[in-house]
Amino acid sequence: MTREIRVQGTVADGYEAVREEFTAVLANELPEYEGQLAAHVRGRRVVDLWVGPDVTGESLYGVFSSTKGAAHLVVALLVQDGVLDLDRVVAAYWPEFAAEGKGAVTLRELLAHRAGVAGPDVGFSPEELADDRAIAARLAAQRPWWRPGSAFGYHAFSIGALAGEVVFRATGRTLREVYEERVRAPYGLDFFLGLPEEHEKRFRSVQPMAPTPEQAALLDAEPAQPHTFNALAFNRHAAEPTDLEAAPNSRLLRAEGNASIGGVASARGLAGMYAAAVTGLGGREALLTPDTIAAFGQVQSVGHDLVAGAFKAFAVGFQATSVAVYPFLGAGTIGHSGVAGSQAFADPRSGLAYGYTRRRFAYPGGPAFENERLVRAIHEAAIAAGRAGHA
Repeated sequence: MTREIRVQGTVADGYEAVREEFTAVLANELPEYEGQLAAHVRGRRVVDLWVGPDVTGESLYGVFSSTKGAAHLVVALLVQDGVLDLDRVVAAYWPEFAAEGKGAVTLRELLAHRAGVAGPDVGFSPEELADDRAIAARLAAQRPWWRPGSAFGYHAFSIGALAGEVVFRATGRTLREVYEERVRAPYGLDFFLGLPEEHEKRFRSVQPMAPTPEQAALLDAEPAQPHTFNALAFNRHAAEPTDLEAAPNSRLLRAEGNASIGGVASARGLAGMYAAAVTGLGGREALLTPDTIAAFGQVQSVGHDLVAGAFKAFAVGFQATSVAVYPFLGAGTIGHSGVAGSQAFADPRSGLAYGYTRRRFAYPGGPAFENERLVRAIHEAAIAAGRAGHA
């Protein structure tokens, strides 16, 4: 039985099918839904939709690992500036990182999730998890879980802190400070690393979506294992195990802006950041040059992810979105999804920058299933508009 859904917002001419697809997904498959969808094509916003009680296009959500896109953009800017070198060893910037056999790890390998320090042997406290520099200090002394460079595994809670420490050692400024000065503030983006108190009234806390009876049965049949690579990476072995579903509901995590999972954004903010990075936004030129975009879009790690236990693909920091998630997108697409269902990326070939948020945690985690339909609808409209000679 379908439900009547009131989707609010606008789409540009030629993108009407996106609104129809958004409405169809909600009506048929997503009960009690709340979220946002936004997209830019070649810098022009062409989709700006939202749905749910008390929701607007300015509502803010915890976007979990979609945060990592902001962290990697900062690194890309500093590589472009010549401040960082992807093929220089991390220890050249951060000597303490050389401990326990990590001295030969390059920045490129670190960003590609190949360093083997996805978490510590003894888990983080909630206070440490909110503090990227504390995370980095713990992991500098950590023995790698695999020989660096021999394999890869998702550094779920740590990659932002590791990249951030390299940024700090090279510049004397935190990753959050560089992001605010060069990315968020100049474009007025609703994508925060460290949510100011005055914006708290716009934040919508994460709500879990209960698994189906069939999914619940699988969960009951597979009790949590506290010392797998996955458990260590997601801090489930800590004295106070991290409740991943509720993590952004912590004011401490939101305020401190953990650069792996602590970002807060609207769909407009997510799409706007990638538009600013790749195609330009608001009359400004793109933050990244075509050469930088191509370099950071090159696949570095592909195959079996030791932490996820599944096929994954990473470029330089960013997820290789067109390889592992949406193969119909252009080669070199860069982005990052969040475990609750958010998705954000830029496809430099079509000029598409995409942002999606949702309030309820999407079981079983990762880019929510509806993104495939929404991304396809927007991408097809963007390609058609390009053929017609307009965005």
